Amino acid sequence: MEDFKKQMLTEHLTDLRSCLLSSFIATGIGFAISYAFVKQIGNWFFKPLFKVLPEQASLIFTSYQEAFFFI
Repeated sequence: MEDFKKQMLTEHLTDLRSCLLSSFIATGIGFAISYAFVKQIGNWFFKPLFKVLPEQASLIFTSYQEAFFFI
């Protein structure tokens, strides 16, 4: 706690910048990995719905962009 009181403003900003950069990099890597497996993730989420749908039934999307997420 005393280290924070002794630091100057520029040192606090440097720490903030490094934390933000590592957070953005981790978020980007997580997004890239999950986007690579988007079909498998979508199938996993829709599996309970597919079990209760009748044979030869399909999903109907109510907005234009919804269909592009699970193609």
